Amino acid sequence: MSKLVTIYGGSGFLGRYIARRLAKQGWRVRAAVRRPNEAGFLRPYGVVGQVEPIFCNIRDDASVAQAMQGSDVVINCVGVGGTYGKNNMDAVHVDGAGRIARIAAEQGVGGVVHVSAIGADAVGPSEYYLTKAKGEAAVQEAFAGAVILRPSLMFGPEDGFINLYASMSRFGPFLPVIGAATEVQPVFVDDVAAAAEKAAAGEVAPGVYELGGPEALTIRALVEKVLKIIRRNKIIISQPGFVARFMAGSLDLAQTVTGGLFTNSLINRDQVKSLGVDNVVSDGAKGLESLGITPTPMEAELPDYMWKYRPSGQYDAIKESAGKLKA
Repeated sequence: MSKLVTIYGGSGFLGRYIARRLAKQGWRVRAAVRRPNEAGFLRPYGVVGQVEPIFCNIRDDASVAQAMQGSDVVINCVGVGGTYGKNNMDAVHVDGAGRIARIAAEQGVGGVVHVSAIGADAVGPSEYYLTKAKGEAAVQEAFAGAVILRPSLMFGPEDGFINLYASMSRFGPFLPVIGAATEVQPVFVDDVAAAAEKAAAGEVAPGVYELGGPEALTIRALVEKVLKIIRRNKIIISQPGFVARFMAGSLDLAQTVTGGLFTNSLINRDQVKSLGVDNVVSDGAKGLESLGITPTPMEAELPDYMWKYRPSGQYDAIKESAGKLKA
């Protein structure tokens, strides 16, 4: 019988790529998610019944255990960027991660793959990096043979960072950028999924792996690269720290006073803190190359899904070509 993997957060940005890869390799895939009715797009990744979204609340032992029942490997991709409500960063990154690893050990699961983040730091400046570090510690304490993957900023068709700036570029002559001087090492989401695939197959030794792309650059340089690809000329404005904090604080306050009716999906105070920390692979860290994976450059992927942000969308290249024709 084919092996079974439970992917917590299997319908998320990274989780869907892992699910697709493992389904292609013949795995039975159980995607443990909060809203399985919205994860039906996963089913065509395999044959009928091979990929199944199920409900799971990682804050509950019984729910986590039920989702994991009979699994050969579990992969945890669940992550949040805010500190609101019951699904806050402590509950998800620390307690949830530890719970999944602990129950995996109790059930005798063969392997645990945990997705963290470059920058995870027990004394980090942001709650995000702090809870990611605590989550790693909880996983390693509960399951000594776990593989921990720390990706840098991930890019892909569904990403929430590059798409955000590309979308903002359609309005006005200016483009404000927060953390413009911060260095990142963007990594293609499917390269991270390939690392998780190898780990699930038992081809990766236990430990921590920092996953970055082939190029480290500042956020400002990244935005400039995106603007070039989508053929838009904008004046980039580096947002001073106090301006970014004020804006994020105002948005956080609006969410609080409205009781969550308004959701701050743009930028919060903790994300401003995170954007002040370089997000690149550490010297001497094991990375994609050590796993036999060649990092994908942004130029190889961004044009395939960023065309919709060009002034004329899919017709931009045709108009450019036509403009060169002689009458």
